[in-house]
Amino acid sequence: MAPASPLSAVPAAPSAVSVVGIGADGWAGLPDSARAVLLDADVLIGGERQLGLLPPECEGLRVPWPSPLRPAVRGLLAAHAGSRTAVLASGDPMFYGIGRALTEELGAGALHVLPHPSSVSYACARLGWPVEDTETVTLVGRPTARLAAALHDGRRLLVLSADAATPAAVAALLRERGFGPSRMRVLEQLGSTAEDCVEGVADSWEHPPGDPLNVVAVECRSAPGTLRLGAVPGLPDEAYEHDGQLTKRHVRAATLGVLAPAPGELLWDVGGGSGSIAAEWMRTHPSCRAVTVERDLARAARIARNADRLGVPGLRVVTGRAPDALAGLPVPDAVFIGGGLTAPGLLDACWEALPPGGRLVANTVTLESEALLAEWYRRLGGDLVRLAVAHAVPVGGFTGWRQAMPVTQWSVQKPPHAPPPHAPEPSHAPGDDQ
Repeated sequence: MAPASPLSAVPAAPSAVSVVGIGADGWAGLPDSARAVLLDADVLIGGERQLGLLPPECEGLRVPWPSPLRPAVRGLLAAHAGSRTAVLASGDPMFYGIGRALTEELGAGALHVLPHPSSVSYACARLGWPVEDTETVTLVGRPTARLAAALHDGRRLLVLSADAATPAAVAALLRERGFGPSRMRVLEQLGSTAEDCVEGVADSWEHPPGDPLNVVAVECRSAPGTLRLGAVPGLPDEAYEHDGQLTKRHVRAATLGVLAPAPGELLWDVGGGSGSIAAEWMRTHPSCRAVTVERDLARAARIARNADRLGVPGLRVVTGRAPDALAGLPVPDAVFIGGGLTAPGLLDACWEALPPGGRLVANTVTLESEALLAEWYRRLGGDLVRLAVAHAVPVGGFTGWRQAMPVTQWSVQKPPHAPPPHAPEPSHAPGDDQ
């Protein structure tokens, strides 16, 4: 008899909570190891649908999750502390599932996770799509608008649906964003005997709502004339609704390059204008976050519309005058100041808010703000540059250059144990710089 491998010889660590993934095929689709855990549990926690998939032989107390679920997790687990508790999850508990919340509450060492194939694995198997080449967007508890950031011609997407109405909402968004020719397939009850698929094109999608347990597969195709929105900063100015308060395309691309967003980081966009810097910061990675501060109510509303249009509805818009409006905001990884530089105390407040290693970038087109940035540059270092862009325009029957207003940009990274800059306050009235 061959000796057991070192991995198989190591028993699972004892855990207070087991997390068992279950598919639409229910009990029949579970391996013996998962069945044993559920048969042995004193308490079984899960959604009504998941609990309904268990046979009578699972005699533990069945506790459905309340709604909203996330705030109830800690109390519900505490109420059954000391019991053999099993939590049911749809598919893979660690893929947009309850596993994340449980890990945050209990720590990974207190859980024994038994995953089931996810709906994404099933969908890719049915479609013949490589999982690693397929982008997944979840709309469970999230606005449909976030799908817009993933729309690129030729791209394959899997959309995790919130309910039976999601496919029609996806089709409507595709039409609105210029992707009406996209092919859609709705895969229902994946892995069960009731598995089904309906398909069509977003432009002519008229299927009635079907099974609430579904995944939407989208093959992105843009309509002729659709504005191309790339995957890197520097979107066309036409992508934004604005009143002139817009960091223009080439300066915007240079600014985002210096801000250098990384996954999971938070940006403060102070003097938001149209929200272009914050929106494109968030588009660089789904986990990037941003708060934009704008004192003008009409502009603040416009920022929210731009964020929705560009697929980053999670952009937080704070209406108020900086620096007062910055109080209580979460600590930023980077700060961009695009307006109101001369407001008393603004630069000081932004600098103080940054942790060591944080980045600050400020743009201006006025001499007054330029003088302020030069003083801070003298005290703190960093990079002070002038960005000049010219566009070719008709000059009679010929072509010439039209120069845009040059932009002065100061960028700096906060060192460890940075001393306060003690920069002098401006003596003139605050105002918008761009």
